[in-house]
Amino acid sequence: MTRRLSRKGLAVLIVLVLIAAGIIYGAYHLMKKAQPFALGEHCQVTTPEGTLDLDIEQAQISATIAAVAERRKLPERALQIAYVTAIQESKLSNLPYGDRDSVGVFQQRPSQGWGTPEKLQDPVYATGKFFKALEKVKHYKTLPLHEAAQAVQRSADGSAYADHEPAAKILSGAFSGRVPKAVHCWYPPADKPVKPQPKEARKELVRALGADTSAKHEWLVANWYVAHAQKYGLREVRYDGLTWKADSGHDGWVKDARASATVRIA
Repeated sequence: MTRRLSRKGLAVLIVLVLIAAGIIYGAYHLMKKAQPFALGEHCQVTTPEGTLDLDIEQAQISATIAAVAERRKLPERALQIAYVTAIQESKLSNLPYGDRDSVGVFQQRPSQGWGTPEKLQDPVYATGKFFKALEKVKHYKTLPLHEAAQAVQRSADGSAYADHEPAAKILSGAFSGRVPKAVHCWYPPADKPVKPQPKEARKELVRALGADTSAKHEWLVANWYVAHAQKYGLREVRYDGLTWKADSGHDGWVKDARASATVRIA
């Protein structure tokens, strides 16, 4: 009798353990899936060089810098130089303040002829001014990144730019479009329904990239839209058999038979 009860007890214990394990497993994956939203707005960039976490503004600025570089037909090396500079000067943020009269992503000074404070707080304009100055630096394509950055910025300590070379190479591989599906963003749903503004998004992209929004790498365009999806209320970005969706942005790019060889937004 005792032995029979022991077997029953063991069976019940096994069932309870399995149920508990199932609950824990389910809870873990539910929490894992919900975690990005718990953390708020966020973007992740992944290339063979590594992974970077960005906030939404940093992703938007990174995408804009890449678009302006493409518009000027600059090599990826120029993009990396811009990134080490922007990371050091502003952490890829469009600052309305800085040392003395410095403002913007690259902390350019109106008093030094870079432009008005208002213009320098436009990332498209500021990036264009940076690249225009970089193109005047002899041998910038072969100089170490930090030396090329210093030749443009004339900072008090040009060696600090070198600290950001690994991050710059990750960003350039992703936002140039060289590495596919390298960027995805997520953010909580808006409190009120947001009307998608695809026309306004395309207009802003053209302002940065130029009329040829197909570009050399359509992944540049796709990543630009993902980075700006929250701003323009975009629900999804489709390209090359893959789709990123705003309501499940943490999942990244997923297979979608509707996605063609042209970037589509909605």
